[in-house]
Parts: sequence; structure tokens; C-alpha cells
Amino acid sequence: MTEAIDHQLMDTVRQLGSILGETIENQLGPQWLERIEQIRKQGRSCAQGETAARKELQALFSEMDDEQLLTVGRAFAQFLNLANIAEQEFNSSQHNHDPLAELKDKLGQHPQQATDFSTALKQLKIDLVLTAHPTEVTRRTLIHKYSELASCLAQIHGKAPTEQERKDLLNRIAALISQAWHTEEIRSVRPTPVDEAQWGFSVIENSLWDAVPDCLREMNRSFKTHFSQQLPLDASPIRFSSWMGGDRDGNPFVTADVTARVLLLARKTAARLFYRDVNKLQVELSMSDCNEELREQAGDHREPYRYVLRQLKDKLQATHDGIEQYLAGERVDQSTWISRQHELIEPLMLCYRSLNETGLEIVANSELLDTIRRAHCFGIHLLKLDVRQHSERHSQVISEVTRYLGLGDYLSWSEDDKQSFLLRELASKRPLLPRKWQPSEEAREVLQTCRVLAENDQHGFGIYIISMASQPSDILCVQLLLQEAGIDWPMPVAPLFETLEDLNHAPEVIGKLLDIDWYRGYIQSQQFVMIGYSDSAKDAGALAAGWAQYESQEKLVALTDKMGVNLTLFHGRGGTIGRGGLPAHAAILSQPPGSLKGGFRVTEQGETIRYKFGMPALAKRSLKLYASAILEGMLLPPPAPKDAWRELITNMAAKGRDNYRQVVRDDPEFVPYFRAATPEEELGKLPLGSRPSKRKPDGGVESLRAIPWIFAWAQNRMVLPSWLGVMKAVETAIEEGQQDTLEQMIEHWPFFKTRLSMLDMVFAKAEPRIAEEYDKRLVPQKLQHFGQGLRDELAHSQALLLQLMKQSSSMEQDPQGKESMQIRAGYLEPLHMLQIELLSRVRQQKTANPLLERAMMVAIAGIAVGMRNTG
Repeated sequence: MTEAIDHQLMDTVRQLGSILGETIENQLGPQWLERIEQIRKQGRSCAQGETAARKELQALFSEMDDEQLLTVGRAFAQFLNLANIAEQEFNSSQHNHDPLAELKDKLGQHPQQATDFSTALKQLKIDLVLTAHPTEVTRRTLIHKYSELASCLAQIHGKAPTEQERKDLLNRIAALISQAWHTEEIRSVRPTPVDEAQWGFSVIENSLWDAVPDCLREMNRSFKTHFSQQLPLDASPIRFSSWMGGDRDGNPFVTADVTARVLLLARKTAARLFYRDVNKLQVELSMSDCNEELREQAGDHREPYRYVLRQLKDKLQATHDGIEQYLAGERVDQSTWISRQHELIEPLMLCYRSLNETGLEIVANSELLDTIRRAHCFGIHLLKLDVRQHSERHSQVISEVTRYLGLGDYLSWSEDDKQSFLLRELASKRPLLPRKWQPSEEAREVLQTCRVLAENDQHGFGIYIISMASQPSDILCVQLLLQEAGIDWPMPVAPLFETLEDLNHAPEVIGKLLDIDWYRGYIQSQQFVMIGYSDSAKDAGALAAGWAQYESQEKLVALTDKMGVNLTLFHGRGGTIGRGGLPAHAAILSQPPGSLKGGFRVTEQGETIRYKFGMPALAKRSLKLYASAILEGMLLPPPAPKDAWRELITNMAAKGRDNYRQVVRDDPEFVPYFRAATPEEELGKLPLGSRPSKRKPDGGVESLRAIPWIFAWAQNRMVLPSWLGVMKAVETAIEEGQQDTLEQMIEHWPFFKTRLSMLDMVFAKAEPRIAEEYDKRLVPQKLQHFGQGLRDELAHSQALLLQLMKQSSSMEQDPQGKESMQIRAGYLEPLHMLQIELLSRVRQQKTANPLLERAMMVAIAGIAVGMRNTG
């Protein structure tokens, strides 16, 4: 990043902050603007380590009433939102970076490729799974305003506007900032799963709908220029799936009815968007010359393209209106709806072939090609809906049936007996479920979900994921329930291996499954496996989890290669380091060799969806980075670890696990300290997502979901789950004379180097002096030594990492990321001091105080926005 560009970003941040200041002044008067500006300056001094400024802030906040604290919180949360928008727009405007050209240069330096480019291109499959985990803290109405604001910035920074155009754009920005300031930033109620799904649809409509064909056009141009290859017309290297409305693990609000409704709403949205496209095409394709194939369809109509497209448009309209009527409770004739993918694609391809055969290739390869690309990517279902459920729920259904039939309790059977029973029933031609049997409410819900799957087109679904899968019977159980529901197509069923133990046993479980003849026939040589990042890290710490994930994938690749089965690994990454979050390029290139040839499927969670795909230019950039990294991973795979490296990291992972668990599991002071030092309990009141924060309402830390676990530690800047115990294990290795081996691993093994780079970023985000302020005010005196011990380990770990990576300060290898954090630092400091004051008041109050709780929510949301990858 050049110095001139640095200035552009900083100038934009300052300008947006100034406009927000004017908005606050207009509403609250000049004294408030003066106060906010004073706090901002003090925050900047705090970020530079000035103790006096921090004490002044604490004293100021202690004297303010609840409403004044809310105003301060809102101001600084908005500052951080505006800083994020400025940076997003800035990043999306960097058009001179072509990752595919860089890939060509790398291939030139390494002529010995693992595979040829044409093979890699055929294997290029990116499936991005949009999930609504409770991390997106910004309301949809505000997201719309921020998107508009970014568009205005893009116009200002694009082709030089005239002075009047610039004034008009700045006035529009001021209006949008004023709208945002006068809008409630915190939802009054939790979103429903349907709300979350519609938020996902809006991301497609407002960003990805334009970004995907633009991206494919640029990729095709790069492939042609650099590799003499082109994307086939029906290629869809980028696909989108969703968990919104399908993920029912621990979420009682995702029911079979919700899933059915979300499927219909997705089809309705797709019909509306394709109607818009086809309507535009109908206006443009007014020519009369056509080939015989199109003439046969259009008869003697003088405008054959318009005739064919009008018929398609009418079917899209009937689909959209019919779904709307059906959802309103009316009886409708569904025979007029588009119900199969070919009904959308064939008329478009008919026009495409005719235009090419009549010499109008330039017309065919313009708007029409974009619509064809969209049809292959999004289709009539818009995206593919995954279904996820906990393994226990499926076993409970079978248990109820076996008890009703007098066969005993399925849950008490051995694994061999379970498999024998399930395989017998899968091969049986009679139904298993008795007609007069009355299942429990929970069992009925599982069965109704399976019926929804059976009643809908298979192309509307992705895969069925089983949480906490640990045995082959967990997978066979789901396949039996799907068969009983009447599904006559092989829905992919993916076990999710998420604890350390389950990850270690994953190859054994999949191996046993692949030894079953019935199963091999059912999956048709395609196996999906989901790797859990968040729960494994919560279970065993970052290093042990990372190595278990790597080894598990490595063994699964070897196993499926041996058995001739295509393996698609599904990565359950989050936006944070503690949940496997990494910059996309580094994450992909740190995968085991061979793990990408079956495609790359990954969750895109909460607020990271907006940061990666919230604007068309940003989305296009993110998609190209994914594509180039996956191609590089296939063409130039990283080396497999040497035996010495493998032995050392296995030992370090075990020590890291023990270090982590000794604190989190074994120390009786940990839980009370965690609850005092972080806003974990207050987070439960924040209406972030539809899903409860705990799997079991009355459970302790062990039942806390990984997202609020990470979120809570990010709030007080300890980010503990991402580093605890890791560098202590590395230090032990150094003491045992392994320094040289460690340095070899850093230089030659991307997996290990990436782990340390992740830690470098974590340590830059951690701020022990802020965490100490939380302790001083909120933690009982008898537990404060516990926090001091953690901060000592954090400081020692950071110093050791810098020494090992030969750096003098954090993030030297990522100056842009470092600057991004520095931009936010001065705005984050006041919010932390404010949150400490608010937590103290909330915990002392005897009765509910809505104003105080709203201020608390604003502070939590503001810090989350400032930290960016929070959950």
C-alpha cells in the first residue's frame, strides 16, 4: 500500500467521522460534539498507552447518567461502522491486483506441477455456504444504508466527479449517516430463522447477483490469456449453499415448516431476479434472424427471441405470484411454476446458440451469457439448502420405534448391533414406521423434516449434516430415516467431526462405512465429510485442534484415494482465529496435499459474509482470491510434513492440549473468572441470531456454543481461546533442543507457518492492558491473580513468537492489516472503558433497566464491529 493510498483511506475515515460529528451536533447541540471529540482524543491517547487519559475517561463515564452513556456508545459504534465501510470500499477499489496472473508467474517458477491446468480447472469447485450464526450484529436496514454509503464513496473515488457531483454525493452521504444515527442499531427482538434466510437472499440480490457473472467473465479472460483455457459455458465453479432455515442443531426455532417456507421463499426470490434479467433480455433481443432450431420453437413470429423469452418470463411470473399466493394460504395450480432447472436454462441456451450461428456472437456473449452463468450458479432454487441436526435426535427416533415394536432400546445396543439393524431395514421392502405409533414431539419434528426433503426437488438441497457424529451408525441412521420419508434419490449425508476425539477417529469411521457394500452403492463414489473447527478448538485449544484437523483430512484423503471414492471436505470455519478463521489464501494453501481435488466447501459466517461479499466489487475480489488459491493448491500443493516435523508437532499439540485444558477444564477458578471478566452472561440478552447461545439452557461453559465463547473473550481483548497454551508448548520444544526443526517448519511447511501467522494476528488484536481494566473493576479481588497469570502468559507468548518469527513487532508481514487495526484503536478504547462502566452498573442493578441494557448492547455490538472477525 503506497503512502498516497494510505492518505486516501485515512482522509475518508476522517471525512466520514466529521460528517457524523455534524449529525450529532445538529441533533444534540455543540456541547455534545465537543464532548465526543474530547473522548475521541482521549481514546487515541489511551491507545498510545497514556494512563492519565484512561483515568480521565473512566472518571468521565462514572459521572454520566445511563442515557448519556448510551449516546457515547452509539457515537463510537457508528464511528467504527463508518471506518469499516471506508476500508471495505477502499479494498474493493484495488483493481490492479490479478491473483490469476500471479498464479501464472508462480507456475513459471515451478514447472513441475502436480497436475496440468486443464485438469485443475475441471476440478475447480467452490461451494460457499452462507450461515447465520449469531455474529452479524448489524440490522438489515442499516446494512442497506451502509451499502448505499459505500456506493457513494466508490463514485467519489472512481472517475473524477465534477465539483457539483462531488457535493451531491457528499450530501447523500450526510443524509445516509443521519438516517443511520436516527435508526435503532439494536434489534428489539431476535430475528427468526426466516428473517435470517431473507438476509442471505438480500446478499445475493444486492451483491453476488452482479459479482458472479462479472467474476466468471474476468476469470475466463485470465484463463484464456495466461493458460490458453476457457470456462465451459455450463461451468459453475462457484456455487452458494445455505444453512439459514436448515440448521436445526440446538435451534428449536428451525422447524420443518420453517424449512419448507424458506425453500419456497428462495424459489420466489430466484423467480423475481431471473424475471428481471429475462425482461431486460426481451427488450434487447429484438432481432429477427435466427437459426432453424429457434424458428421451429417460435413459429412465424417476426421476433423469435422475444417470443421464446416472453414464454419464459410468463412462467417466472407465474412461479413468483403462485408462491406468494400459496404462502398466503390460497390454493394454487403449481403446474404453471418452473419446477426443473432445465426449464430455465434451455430457452436461454436456445437463444444463445441461435445468436452464435447467425453471426451475433458479441450479443450472445453479453447480457445473455451473464444470465446463463447466473442460471448455472444460482438456478431456480437460488441456493442449495443444507440440513443439519444433532446425531442424538436421529438415534432417539429409532429408539422410540424399536421400543414400540418390542425390539428393545436401540440406544443401549452395541455399535455392531445398531449397524446390523439399520442395514437390514435399509434393504427391506416394507416400511419401518408403524401406522399407529405416536412419536414424541421431538421425534415427529425429525420425521417431518425428512418428509419436507422428500416433497421437494433434490436440486434445492445441498447435504444433510450430522453434528457430533462419532460412529458409522450415526450416518446409516439418517439414511434410513430419509428412505422411510420416501426420498428416492441419494441425498449426500455428511458426518461432522468436531471434537478432538471425533476428529482423531474420523478416518476409522469413514473406513468402516466404505467397507459396507450397501453404503458404497448408495453414495455413488462421492463422500462428503465436514471438519469442525470451532468445537475442536474449544475442546482442546488452537494447536491441538489445528493438528487434529490436518491429520484427519490427510488420512481421509489417503483412505478415499485408496478406495476410489471422491472426497469433498466441508470446512466449518468461522470468521475468527479460534474458529479456524484465516485469510482465504493462507487457509487454502495450508491444507494437506490432495485435499482440494474433490472441491472446496466452506462456511461463510455471520459478519464475514458482509465483509467479504457485501458489495459487488468486494465479492468479485473475494471470489477471484478463492479461485486462484484453490488452483494454486491443486497445481502446486504444499509438501507433506517430514517425519521429524510430524513428530514434533504431535508432541507440541499434546502439550498444547494439556496446557489449555489445565486452565479451562481443571482449574476451579476458571469459570467464575471467565464469567466475571467477560460479558458472557450479558451476551445472552443481545438479540443477535435466532439460535440460543447454549445447547442446554441450564448448562455451564461446556454447553456454551463456540461462537459466544469466542465472542466473550474478544470483548475484553484477551481473545484467549486462540492462543492459550500454544506458545508454552512451543517453548517446551525449544527447551528440548528443537529450535532448528521449528525454524525449518516455519520456512518450508505452510501449515505451521500459517499457524504462527494466525497467532501473530491474534496477539495484535489482544490488548492485555484493556483486559486488566476489566479485571480491576469487575473481577473479585480473590480472582484477580488468575487474570494476571493469563496476561503474563499472553505477554510471554507474544515475545516468544516475535523472537521465533524474527520480527520486532506484530504483523510486520501484513502492514495493511496492521494499519486497519490502528485505524480502529482510538475508537475502540472509549467503548471498552464504557463497557466496563456499563457492566458494573448492570451487575449492581436490582431490577431491569431497559435504557442501561440497551447501552450495554450498543457497546457489545460496537466492540464486535471494531474487532471485525469476532465470532
